[in-house]
Amino acid sequence: MGSLSSDDLSMILPRVLIVSRRTVRKNKFVDFVGEYHLDLIVSYGAVPVIVPRVSGVHTLLKSFEPIHGVLLCEGEDIDPSLYDSELSSFTPEELEEIRLAHASDTAIDREKDSIELGLAKLCLERNIPYLGICRGSQVLNVACGGTLHLDVEKELSRAAAEKERVAHINYEDYDGHRHPVRVVEGTPLHRWFQESLDEEKMEIMVNSYHHQGVKKLAQRFVPMAYAPDGLIEGFYDPDVYNPDEGKFIMGLQFHPERMRHPYSDEFDYPGCPFAYKEFVKAVIAYQKKLTSEESVARGPKLNQEQENKRKMIVRSFSVAKDMYIAGRSPVPSQEPVLEVGAVFLEENTAGALSLQQEKRLKQMGATVRNGCGYKKLNKLNEEREKVARYVIEKMSIEQLSDMMSFYCMMGQICSEVLESKIQHLKLIHENDSDHPE
Repeated sequence: MGSLSSDDLSMILPRVLIVSRRTVRKNKFVDFVGEYHLDLIVSYGAVPVIVPRVSGVHTLLKSFEPIHGVLLCEGEDIDPSLYDSELSSFTPEELEEIRLAHASDTAIDREKDSIELGLAKLCLERNIPYLGICRGSQVLNVACGGTLHLDVEKELSRAAAEKERVAHINYEDYDGHRHPVRVVEGTPLHRWFQESLDEEKMEIMVNSYHHQGVKKLAQRFVPMAYAPDGLIEGFYDPDVYNPDEGKFIMGLQFHPERMRHPYSDEFDYPGCPFAYKEFVKAVIAYQKKLTSEESVARGPKLNQEQENKRKMIVRSFSVAKDMYIAGRSPVPSQEPVLEVGAVFLEENTAGALSLQQEKRLKQMGATVRNGCGYKKLNKLNEEREKVARYVIEKMSIEQLSDMMSFYCMMGQICSEVLESKIQHLKLIHENDSDHPE
């Protein structure tokens, strides 16, 4: 077997959508995504598809189908009106202080909000694998009805005891900044970092770069890690977590992809890349499941002769149904069309009925054919029988279900007509008994 080309792989590998972030370069906007995210997605066997943050893209998300996974990462603050109708209890002076302290993050980007919330809700509706890093975890929580701290330091850290206060952001040391988090036992995060955790403290040092975070966690999620000040640093949906089955809905406030030794690509802990590894595993499984479902829904492709036969059978049932609804008998020109359906029913009940049922069906079939002026059907030769069975075996589940439903309806019709005939004969017999000659 020959090796696959890069073109072949691009058609086979699952697609992970990642929304870009914008910056200004030479007085023009430039869209970008961090290389660590892209490298990890590619290294584990998926293709990153970048969704540009361009006005109007939130209305075009269906154009990015098929979607096998979504990874959302860094970006500006989410519009507070999307999760806090009262816009918090901050004074205008405090809001201005926050804006000045975090100028690069507090500029609201409503188009990015619309794109990412749209993708998050799509994932939740279809159970598409979703991994949220930093802002991506906040988007996931908001999409499920959770809320955010407008500023973690002012709302949470200052209220904590001195030893519990945490710096969640350090503009002077973007990649090197670390703070501790306590990992919750029994969660995916615990399994990934288990060999690096002390049994008593259950802590790892993580990299983070944010001034907002989860305030009220959406009901469907379970925390996986906490900072010393109480901020939730990771969460997931346990009901939608089984990477082997294509299930993965998770948010991490910290950055495992950037937890590396200085001037090296070596990770701080062996568990750092596992979020991406398990996410892509789920993406691959989801793609296989989606492809299988689409294959069943579409049904196998028939050649022209088989397709013509299929259309004749469907046409036969359609004509029979219209006749029944209208309460009329077939005209001579319709008899060949109806005969196709009759043959199909006779041929495809072999082995599925008891001898009594088969005998009764043949009797009803004979009654219908005689009553409608059908010619007696001869037994099909082996070649025609083989073709008929091949056609039915290649039909989709939906097509077979429709035909089975129609077959059942015909059985019911026969029973009703038979009952009516019997009642009519009884009345005639009773009348004859009451008025003897």
